[in-house]
Amino acid sequence: QVQLVESGGGLVQAGGSLRLSCAASGRTFRNYAMGWFRQAPGKEREFVAAISRSGGSTYYADSIKGRFTISRDNAKNAVYLEMNSLKPEDTAVYSCAADEGIGGDYTTKRRYDYWGQGTQVTVSS
Repeated sequence: QVQLVESGGGLVQAGGSLRLSCAASGRTFRNYAMGWFRQAPGKEREFVAAISRSGGSTYYADSIKGRFTISRDNAKNAVYLEMNSLKPEDTAVYSCAADEGIGGDYTTKRRYDYWGQGTQVTVSS
């Protein structure tokens, strides 16, 4: 099993920045692709970004492309989401997830095997 704990959420004004972190423990971190998803009140959980096992490939939702950056540090067992130019519509609970699979569509939430509890991000206008 892999345990995931997110941190770094909070309240920020529109146009501001936040950096989310996800700390992993348990099995070998580098064996998992990692993703960030978010869920706003009354909406379904949606894909935000994903990164391959080595960090060599990244994937982004169109809604955040150019504003958010996903990265990972396999030595520290952590994945990050740098969020810039935040908008009120970015308000959501952000969760990280780990995927044991190789290749395929990383935007699909059902492929992820382990999930964190999430961290709240609120962007005020």
